[in-house]
Amino acid sequence: MSAAGASAPKTKAPKVNKMAPKANKMAPKAKKEAASTGAVQIGIEYKKDVDFPKWYQQVVTRSEMLEYYDVSGCYILRPWAFNIWQEIQRWFDNEIQELGVENSYFPMFVPAKNLEKEKDHVEGFAAEVAWVTKAGSTDLEEPLAVRPTSETVMYPYYAKWIRSHRDLPLRLNQWCNVVRWEFKNPQPFLRTREFLWQEGHTAFATKTEADDEVHQILELYRQVYEDLLAVPVIKGVKSEKEKFAGGLYTTTVEGYIPTTGRGIQAATSHCLGQNFAKMFNISFEDPQGPLPSGEARPPLHAWQNSWGLTTRSLGVMIMVHGDDKGLVLPPRVASIQVVVIPCGINSKTSDEDKKAVDERIADMFKQLKKAGIRTKIDDRTTYSVGYKFNHWELRGVPVRLEVGPKDVKNNQALAARRDNGEKSTVQYDTLVKDVRDLLDSVQSDMFNRAKVIRDDNVIFVEDWKDFVPALDNKQFCMIPWCEEVACEEEIKEKSARAGTALEEVLDEKAPSMGAKSLCIPLEQPQDRPIVAGETKCTSCGKDAKRWALFGRSY
Repeated sequence: MSAAGASAPKTKAPKVNKMAPKANKMAPKAKKEAASTGAVQIGIEYKKDVDFPKWYQQVVTRSEMLEYYDVSGCYILRPWAFNIWQEIQRWFDNEIQELGVENSYFPMFVPAKNLEKEKDHVEGFAAEVAWVTKAGSTDLEEPLAVRPTSETVMYPYYAKWIRSHRDLPLRLNQWCNVVRWEFKNPQPFLRTREFLWQEGHTAFATKTEADDEVHQILELYRQVYEDLLAVPVIKGVKSEKEKFAGGLYTTTVEGYIPTTGRGIQAATSHCLGQNFAKMFNISFEDPQGPLPSGEARPPLHAWQNSWGLTTRSLGVMIMVHGDDKGLVLPPRVASIQVVVIPCGINSKTSDEDKKAVDERIADMFKQLKKAGIRTKIDDRTTYSVGYKFNHWELRGVPVRLEVGPKDVKNNQALAARRDNGEKSTVQYDTLVKDVRDLLDSVQSDMFNRAKVIRDDNVIFVEDWKDFVPALDNKQFCMIPWCEEVACEEEIKEKSARAGTALEEVLDEKAPSMGAKSLCIPLEQPQDRPIVAGETKCTSCGKDAKRWALFGRSY
């Protein structure tokens, strides 16, 4: 995303380019209402497919998801966004606890000596680490790092707590914040200097147990994106170049942003192997006991994993589903799933009819709330019906119910879907069932639409001449690949040199950059087998090992 406004005052709206195409202009009456009441303008002035960075900036602020803060790269998560994060948190937390993971909390400060124990890990995060060097006016004896991740915070204590195989597995998770400070151009939700996440850190006696958990967690991440956020993702393994610093291997779920054609790492589950265990001496007595000679067997090192999901997920959801009117929220994470608005009332409406509408709406609210459907009545008298429609459309509420005097008499309500604008009638006698069915349809339709678009933009490329044109057409390239680091670096260089710079230059690493490997999909194409010794790498011509997904990325 563009960093324009990243250091802007937190209440200052971005300047509008008068020559830029506009979308969703407020009706004159609604615009006049907003001005007369001192309300913030609620329309989105930029089209998503014309000026994506400015569209995104307006959507996240005008929908009240986020507010800019006085520290560049740090943002205020407003309730509309934080409630979505809590929905994700509740679901995921329940699932990992079912697996036997327990929640804990470790301090955010890392002693320099701990951070420096693991060379590869330190190098991977060196540019991102923020340091505390003073307390008041006094220099600290030892600088303290603010955690960019918590391996070096937690593992000295894992070494203390793990002594026997009976102490394993140790499976801890924490919900916390982390700080990473290397970049110059922050992007709300996607690339921020402080962000919220969960980080799981586990230790096992065997690699088999560790491997199993890596894929269990990866599947949960897939469910978060596909089942909650309605965003299709591809499960895969990262290349050696892209894997977690100091780890054995990294698995990932990768998303696709259609408007820019860029990939995004949505969540990762790492097998750390025994590297950190050796560095921090996380070891346990061999359960086989002493050797036949009576001599003690050497201690065994634990096999470890780490895995994390961040508030980046909210940005992915916004980019995939949002439209020219603003947010489009999947029902399962929306803090308000249904908004009920009284309609058809004017100066000629009798007091009896007004009372009947109020009573009907109150009863509908009671029914829906009792059924666990998150519902709100918008009965504000200071705004017109049209203004209320715009207000809740901008915020992405999945379903709007309109109730007027005629609807009361006909025992029905008019339902409008946010995702596609379709309207239908729901019956008062079957209100809960009808609304539930409607919400389920919205959820599944949002996912299916996004998946069709994603699938249509994953292109199989076996000839290099087709690679860069596909990238410039905002597509992913699935290629037979040799999996060599040198080849990956060459692909990035060649595609950057040959590629045409796209219009949406969102940050310093943006689309004119070369392609990178997004992942090696776990589900390889069954109808396009890699034939050993015959199938060649699209880039270097060496023997290919597997199909790999390449693309420009955030």
